[in-house]
Amino acid sequence: MANLIRIVVVLAFSFGLHAQEFNATVVVNAAKTGSESLPIFKNLEKQLTDFINNTSWTGQSLQNSQRINCSFVILVSEYRGDKFKTQLQISASRPVFDSSYESTIYNYNDKNFDFNFISFQNIIFNPSQFESNLASVITFHLYMILGMDADSFVNLGGDKHYLKAQKILDYSQSSGYEGWSGSSGQQSRFTYLDQLLSPTFKPLRNSIYEYHRLGLDTMTDNPEQAKIQIANAILSIQTISNRRPNSFAVRVFFDSKGDEIADIFSDGPQVPVDELLTALTQMAPTSSDRWRRIKF
Repeated sequence: MANLIRIVVVLAFSFGLHAQEFNATVVVNAAKTGSESLPIFKNLEKQLTDFINNTSWTGQSLQNSQRINCSFVILVSEYRGDKFKTQLQISASRPVFDSSYESTIYNYNDKNFDFNFISFQNIIFNPSQFESNLASVITFHLYMILGMDADSFVNLGGDKHYLKAQKILDYSQSSGYEGWSGSSGQQSRFTYLDQLLSPTFKPLRNSIYEYHRLGLDTMTDNPEQAKIQIANAILSIQTISNRRPNSFAVRVFFDSKGDEIADIFSDGPQVPVDELLTALTQMAPTSSDRWRRIKF
């Protein structure tokens, strides 16, 4: 990598060329600023791509085929000097066994993403203290993706990653940036992680495992039974919805899985869906157009 761009990551674990966990694409859309051709936006893309893809976030040794595919789209609304006012759309997927299909596991729109950035200046992440909002927000979401990915393969397997995200959240609260504290509203990083780690939301995390590992991953062998398993996994989330209507974590789940759920139950062997449709309409009423595609 060119010496002009050097990314320093202060981590408690090793940095290695063969241990990276992500295959990320970063897009910076600055059309709203009227200055989208400025080199700083391309520099931001390149430096963040290198930061994400060339860092070992867990210390594990992985093959390229095992990397998590993800995308980070930064929508810049204002840019002055080194100050950026943006929104961040993150999406990540995991492969489904015995298929070429990738299932979305994380689809999050972070509306509170303001940061400072200077081209060719090191992007520094420190696991024990706040360095910059740019590094903290990106790294927080990377650990959330790792947690969600782990949960989809092993029941409650994402705990260690969520706890790292929580540590970032804790020390970033004093930064003054939005999204890190309970006062940031009900659709914030704080609220999302707080809900995922709450015992009340344990059925959601159980469902993520059952939906993917016991459902999607068995679709090739027994599509009918897989669909029944997926339906049961979704139905088990209803206990949360009954206790905590319109909860953010449940909303993020359906933002990630809504189209996929509609596709699963609109094709292939039919299974009973009356109860499922009632539950989906209750839990995610804004996706009613999707649910109408499901066959009876």
